[in-house]
Parts: sequence; structure tokens; C-alpha cells
Amino acid sequence: MNATTPPADAPGRVILLTTSHRVAPGLLSWPAWQALHGADAVLCADATHPQLPYLREAGVRVEQTSPTAQELVDACAGGRTVLVVATAEGDQALTDGLARLAGSGRVSMPDLELLPASYDLPGARLLDLVQVMDQIRDECPWSSQQTHKGLAKYAIEEAYELVEAIEEGDRDELREELGDVLLQVVFHARIAEEDEESPFSVDDVAGGIVDKLIHRHPHVFGDDSADTPEDVKAHWLRTKAQEKQRSSVTEGIPLGQPGLALAAKLASRVRTAGLEVTTPSGEGVGYELLALAVRAEAQGVDPEAALRGAARAYRDAVRAAEAGRGRTACD
Repeated sequence: MNATTPPADAPGRVILLTTSHRVAPGLLSWPAWQALHGADAVLCADATHPQLPYLREAGVRVEQTSPTAQELVDACAGGRTVLVVATAEGDQALTDGLARLAGSGRVSMPDLELLPASYDLPGARLLDLVQVMDQIRDECPWSSQQTHKGLAKYAIEEAYELVEAIEEGDRDELREELGDVLLQVVFHARIAEEDEESPFSVDDVAGGIVDKLIHRHPHVFGDDSADTPEDVKAHWLRTKAQEKQRSSVTEGIPLGQPGLALAAKLASRVRTAGLEVTTPSGEGVGYELLALAVRAEAQGVDPEAALRGAARAYRDAVRAAEAGRGRTACD
């Protein structure tokens, strides 16, 4: 027996090769390619596995078969290495069977190795979201009929729920509400793909914001410098002004937002532009609230958030009063 020939009773080796469907087929790690070319046998249960054409093009002979755990162990007899290209479902029946054999103590088990051949990059699950949204749009009776206008109210609701999660400091709710807001973006982008006159996709949306971020951060992606948050804000406003070419600082402010937020946004634009504007005065609560909102913005306070905080305190006071009476208004 030469030095490279394993003994006849050697248990051999099983390699379970996993790949990510979020990475283009054929883009495998170097250890994966080494294992594929060095294995005595390469097996795959799925004849339509997206990796197979690339493996065969690289000279790897793949046998389409679904061995049982015992058959796989037997195939490793004599020190052979058998590599299994895992299917998208993960071949759980096979791995469970191998675990049972190993746990029985009655079988001389081959060495078992899990070898990831490709890894998800950060943000890879967004591809899953796009794919799921495609299927829902095509097959769900409700989702397939939705329009931008019909969904608009949900975008507002989800944004408020996100703000509430942030203000409450609930991390689990924050993660969930971020997902709900993200769903609105992907849903609207999916609907936009079907527009006959000016369609665009989620890739166009993402590409647009990437370009905007790079353009508005010359201190990160260019030769400009910014040492303070104020420098960054000045860069942003200057670049935005060049892009928009607006004739008034009030342009681009949505008038449909809550009144306190609207007043604060107008005051912020006025202050940033260095304008001298006298706050309008008049009779009624509206003008009083306007003056409060302008004053709050000048002090660096978000009047909308401040009012929500006060309203929550009021809610707690209401509940305390109800508890003191021993009943609620619904009793």
C-alpha cells in the first residue's frame, strides 16, 4: 500500500457543501472549489440545482442521486471523500439520518464537514424581500389590486408607528416597524414597475438614493472636508440647493404633514437661510401654537415630539384617574 492510499477500514469523509441562492451561481470560495475537485464523488439530489452547470463547466462530475444516510456512509468506505451539494431545502432528511447513525454508536462514521461555498453579503435578505413581494403582487387577490394612492395611508401609519417605537425605546418593536416601513418602499416600487409610461423598479429607487448620498457627502466620497456636524449640514444644504434650484425656501415642504411639524420645518428653513421673518400674529389657538412651534425649533426642540411626550403623560394621567374610580369609560 502506498502512502497516498488510505486503509480499507478508513471511515472516509462526508462534505456537505452549502451555497447561498442570494449569490450568483458559480461564485464559490476557493476551499469549495478545492473540495469539489478533490472529492472522490460529488452528489446532488436536485437535477435543476443552479450550481450544476457551472460545476460541470469546471470539469466537476456530479451524480444526480438522493442517497440515504447509510448509503452515504457506505460510499465513504475505504477512506473515500464524498461531497454532497446541498439543495435549497438543506437535505434535512439526510443530515437527520447521519445524526441518528452517529448517535447509535453502532456505525463507524466518516468525518462530517459542513463547508459553506458562498456567503451572504450584508443586505442580502433584501433580495428575499423583493422576491417575496413579486410573488405576492402576482398571486395575492388583495395585493395585486393595490395602487400608490390606495397604499398611501399605510405609509403614514407605519411611519407613525416607527416613531412611536423609537420614542418608547422598544427594540423589538423598532425592528418590526422598520420592516413595515421597508415593506411600503418595496411594495410601491413593485407597483411602479407596472406603469406603462414611466416604470421604475426597486433597483432604480436604491440607485437613486445611493447616487444622492454620494453626491451630498463630498467629505466622505470626495476631496472636501467636514470636521463637525455643522460642516456636514452646510455641505448637504449647499449641494441640495444646487440640485433643486428652488426659488423659495418653502419649496419641497409637504403641507400635509402635522401642523406643529410643518411650522417647525418652515422655521428651520427660515433660520438656515438667515432670513428675518416676523412670526404672524392673530387671534386664536392656531397662532399661539405657531409661535410655540417657532420658539421650540429655535431652541432645538421638536415640537411634534414634545407634544407627543406630553400627550403620553396625559394618557397615563387618564389611566390613573380611571384606576382611581375603579372603572373605565367603556364600562
